[in-house]
Amino acid sequence: MKKILILLCCSIILFAESFTIEKKIYTHIIHALYPQKATLVKVWTDDPSKLKVLQSIPRLKIVKKPQEADFLVVHKEKNLQSKGLIFTTDYHTLEVYKERAIGGFYWQKGRPNILFLRQNLKKYHIKLPEDMQEYVEDSL
Repeated sequence: MKKILILLCCSIILFAESFTIEKKIYTHIIHALYPQKATLVKVWTDDPSKLKVLQSIPRLKIVKKPQEADFLVVHKEKNLQSKGLIFTTDYHTLEVYKERAIGGFYWQKGRPNILFLRQNLKKYHIKLPEDMQEYVEDSL
């Protein structure tokens, strides 16, 4: 019984830590992409686990339709008809959207991976801050 309780406590702590890390990363990314936006940034996601993280970030408004969004956090959705910036939560989804997505953030081997695609940043006239330049890649 003690082992189960200890395991449960460790799981809760790890979940809370990953939530905090994701919140910080998404906050930094969105504020870097929309530094001058005075109003709320409209965000849409198809990933329920990311919804809680995004709802906890100030200056964001969660929208129900992708067509209403400025920023789309996509996990599996295909054939999106939106002019918003696409950011994926899965490497394979990033491959699907490599012509449109500006990048992705996903976990691999317990570590966060952030990736921005240089060609799409140029296409959408996005200049990332200096501290994010290390995440810009020429290809997948």
